[in-house]
Amino acid sequence: MPLVSPFRRDPLIDGRQSERAMAVRRGVQRLMIRLRVSVLPEIPLVSGRRADLLCLDDKGEFSIVEIKSSIEDFRADRKWPDYRLHCDRLYFATHPGIPTEIFPEECGLIVSDGYDAEMLREAPLEKLAGATRKALTLRFARLSADRLLLAEWNAHGTSDAPSIDDDV
Repeated sequence: MPLVSPFRRDPLIDGRQSERAMAVRRGVQRLMIRLRVSVLPEIPLVSGRRADLLCLDDKGEFSIVEIKSSIEDFRADRKWPDYRLHCDRLYFATHPGIPTEIFPEECGLIVSDGYDAEMLREAPLEKLAGATRKALTLRFARLSADRLLLAEWNAHGTSDAPSIDDDV
């Protein structure tokens, strides 16, 4: 269960994520914390897609980390190229049981053991357009603030906390 679960319908754990995927996510989040990168899980994008992890670094650059928990998960996914429209860098994250050579060379690669993670390959920088960056920055800030506020209310037992729509 996540520390922050501000939605009545919890987008952070909605039944699509396996235990293995959640372990990979936890390790990647720890890596990003060490790198001083802010991370939000399960972020809806304007394209209708949902990024597993949206990361914002101290330069204002966005990365998306797409988590793959099995070979089948990777092979069945044809949506990942769409994520390039919403980030400066695109990464795949997986666990040590998946052969790393299946992942495209043009994307970064992170391997997580569930407790930590290691970046095996840096993603190339493909700068976002200015208007896209501004919109994504506002989305990141709004979702961060909404989740923090509702986490505070939940921590203090505020039973009448309003529902916040995560599809801003």
